[in-house]
Amino acid sequence: MSDEYARGRRDGLRLALSILEAEEAKWEALLGESPSWRTNATRAIRHKAYQVARKRIQTALNRFLPKSASALPAEIASMIDRAGL
Repeated sequence: MSDEYARGRRDGLRLALSILEAEEAKWEALLGESPSWRTNATRAIRHKAYQVARKRIQTALNRFLPKSASALPAEIASMIDRAGL
Protein backbone atom coordinates (compact mmCIF):
# COMPACT_ATOMS: atom_id res chain seq x y z
CA MET A 1 0.00 0.00 0.00
CA SER A 2 1.47 3.33 -1.00
CA ASP A 3 2.01 6.06 1.57
CA GLU A 4 -0.34 8.42 -0.27
CA TYR A 5 -3.12 5.81 -0.30
CA ALA A 6 -2.66 5.06 3.41
CA ARG A 7 -2.76 8.77 4.23
CA GLY A 8 -6.01 9.10 2.27
CA ARG A 9 -7.56 6.23 4.18
CA ARG A 10 -6.55 7.77 7.51
CA ASP A 11 -7.97 11.14 6.43
CA GLY A 12 -11.23 9.45 5.45
CA LEU A 13 -11.45 7.73 8.81
CA ARG A 14 -10.76 11.01 10.60
CA LEU A 15 -13.56 12.66 8.62
CA ALA A 16 -15.94 9.81 9.48
CA LEU A 17 -14.95 10.11 13.13
CA SER A 18 -15.72 13.83 13.21
CA ILE A 19 -19.11 13.29 11.51
CA LEU A 20 -20.03 10.60 14.02
CA GLU A 21 -19.01 12.84 16.90
CA ALA A 22 -21.29 15.59 15.61
CA GLU A 23 -24.23 13.22 15.15
CA GLU A 24 -23.67 11.71 18.59
CA ALA A 25 -23.68 15.16 20.19
CA LYS A 26 -26.91 16.02 18.36
CA TRP A 27 -28.70 12.94 19.67
CA GLU A 28 -27.21 13.29 23.15
CA ALA A 29 -28.87 16.69 23.44
CA LEU A 30 -32.26 15.13 22.61
CA LEU A 31 -32.07 12.29 25.15
CA GLY A 32 -35.03 12.35 27.56
CA GLU A 33 -36.56 15.50 26.02
CA SER A 34 -39.71 13.90 24.67
CA PRO A 35 -42.75 13.14 26.84
CA SER A 36 -43.10 9.86 24.91
CA TRP A 37 -41.16 6.91 26.35
CA ARG A 38 -41.02 5.28 22.94
CA THR A 39 -39.38 8.32 21.36
CA ASN A 40 -36.90 8.55 24.25
CA ALA A 41 -36.06 4.85 23.88
CA THR A 42 -35.50 5.27 20.14
CA ARG A 43 -33.24 8.26 20.75
CA ALA A 44 -31.23 6.34 23.36
CA ILE A 45 -30.75 3.43 20.97
CA ARG A 46 -29.68 5.77 18.16
CA HIS A 47 -27.24 7.54 20.50
CA LYS A 48 -25.73 4.21 21.57
CA ALA A 49 -25.40 3.15 17.92
CA TYR A 50 -23.39 6.31 17.20
CA GLN A 51 -21.17 5.59 20.20
CA VAL A 52 -20.47 2.06 18.96
CA ALA A 53 -19.80 3.29 15.42
CA ARG A 54 -17.41 5.96 16.73
CA LYS A 55 -15.50 3.35 18.72
CA ARG A 56 -15.24 1.06 15.68
CA ILE A 57 -13.97 3.89 13.48
CA GLN A 58 -11.43 4.80 16.16
CA THR A 59 -10.23 1.18 16.27
CA ALA A 60 -9.90 1.08 12.47
CA LEU A 61 -8.01 4.38 12.51
CA ASN A 62 -5.60 3.04 15.13
CA ARG A 63 -4.89 0.06 12.88
CA PHE A 64 -3.95 2.36 9.99
CA LEU A 65 -1.53 4.49 11.99
CA PRO A 66 2.08 3.96 11.00
CA LYS A 67 3.77 1.33 13.18
CA SER A 68 6.93 3.42 13.36
CA ALA A 69 5.19 6.22 15.23
CA SER A 70 5.55 5.61 18.95
CA ALA A 71 3.07 8.33 19.96
CA LEU A 72 -0.20 9.47 18.48
CA PRO A 73 -0.09 12.52 16.24
CA ALA A 74 -1.38 15.66 17.95
CA GLU A 75 -4.41 15.85 15.65
CA ILE A 76 -5.60 12.36 16.56
CA ALA A 77 -4.85 12.87 20.24
CA SER A 78 -7.02 15.99 20.27
CA MET A 79 -9.87 14.11 18.54
CA ILE A 80 -9.70 11.37 21.15
CA ASP A 81 -9.73 13.95 23.95
CA ARG A 82 -12.76 15.69 22.45
CA ALA A 83 -14.55 12.37 22.12
CA GLY A 84 -13.87 11.58 25.77
CA LEU A 85 -12.09 8.26 25.23
